[in-house]
This record gives sequence, structure tokens and C-alpha cells, in this order.
Amino acid sequence: MSDTRLNKYIASSGLCSRRKADELIESGVVMVNGKKVTELGFSVKPKDKVFVNGKLIHPVKHEYYRFYKPAGYITTADDEKGRKTIYDLLPENLHKLKPVGRLDKDSTGLIILTNDGDLINELTHPSAKVPKLYRVSINGKISQKDIDTMYKGIEIEPGKIAYAQVDVLDFDNSSTVMEIVLHQGLNRQIRKMFEHLGFEVVTLKRVQHATITLDGLKRGEFKPIKPGQIKDLRNFLNRIASKNA
Repeated sequence: MSDTRLNKYIASSGLCSRRKADELIESGVVMVNGKKVTELGFSVKPKDKVFVNGKLIHPVKHEYYRFYKPAGYITTADDEKGRKTIYDLLPENLHKLKPVGRLDKDSTGLIILTNDGDLINELTHPSAKVPKLYRVSINGKISQKDIDTMYKGIEIEPGKIAYAQVDVLDFDNSSTVMEIVLHQGLNRQIRKMFEHLGFEVVTLKRVQHATITLDGLKRGEFKPIKPGQIKDLRNFLNRIASKNA
């Protein structure tokens, strides 16, 4: 193993992303071989011991899984209210993995699970604008005016404007089924947008996040993401980053 930049070493432990690691280094909570390090370009040698907030960390092998979240579970490891979480459905060896973004209790669909802090940051940072695809049904017939309003933006909270691209798949006078693309990650964004328009969301399922899809998964099921799929995902994220640069 060759020398490794300190922020990359910290990120490879699964603790956080490299960007967050830089913040930890600058804040003075990182020590290497008993000495505080605040230099961002510092390199770690193979036998060095790195501590963050007094805890010894080690690089770990990155793992990537797809999970089909059913309704009735919240996307967190612990809940003060004692509600069921997605980790109640996952084996203990996957409890160390973190969800990439969240789905609320009543929503279903794809959640990516990983210990790769850099990838989590790339997929969820607001500046990345990574697309997420949802299948949504509402109680009523949506109009073109409503679709245009969602595309132009709706203020769902003071100072928070939410945007969505809507493609209607089926409708009648009592319901509409749509595919919706988001490039943001605001809390309960789709539900709040439809509430603003006077509709109630009946079902909401995430079917794709970047290049990773729900295909081949049953509710409550999880599967490893293949190395080739991770390579395609990274290439996709690199293209997005180039466009946003």
C-alpha cells in the first residue's frame, strides 16, 4: 500500500466523504500517530495510525447494495419513537451501510446502501443535481397547467423552491399515474408539491437513482450492485460533474 492523502484515507473508512473529511481535518479533530494534523494535503503512510475524535479508523472494503423499501418503514438506523426502520429488514452484516438519500415511511422503492462516503456525497450533494425517477399516483386528474407549474417551481417551504419534470402515463377523472424526475433532495418534496396543487399522493415509488434501477427486486429484497454497474454509475456521475462545472 502506498502513501494516501489523509482525506481519502478517512473517506475510505466509511466515516464520511472526502469533502467532509477536509472539514474534520481543518477543525482539528484528526490525529496521526498521536499528533494533530490540520494540513489538507497531508499524506498517510501504510503503518500510520489515524484517529478521528479520538477513535482509531481503518480503511474498509466498499460495499454497494440495492434495496426495495416497502411501505411502513423509515429510512434510518435508529428511531426515538420506536418505529420500524429499513434495518429491521436487513441482515446485521448490512447494518454498517448507510442509505443514499431517504424515502418517507409511506413511500416505497429503491434505496442504495453503501459505506462509500464519497459516492454518497456525489449522489446526494445539492450541486450534483443527480436525477431520481419516481412512479407516482394521485387522487385526481392533473392538468397541463399543473405540470407546467411543477416544472417552473413551487415554493414548498419559505425560501425552498421545488422543481419536477412530469410525464403522465395514465389518467381518468379520479386519478393520474405519472413518472416524475427530481434533481433535488428536499424533504417530502413530491408530496408537498402535490399538496400545494390540491392533490393527495396515493402511491409513491422510486424506481431509479442515477443509473441504478429497481429492476429484478421484490419488496423487502436486497441485492449487491455489480462492479460493472458501479463503473457505469461513476462514469455517469463524472459526465454530470463535467456539465455542472
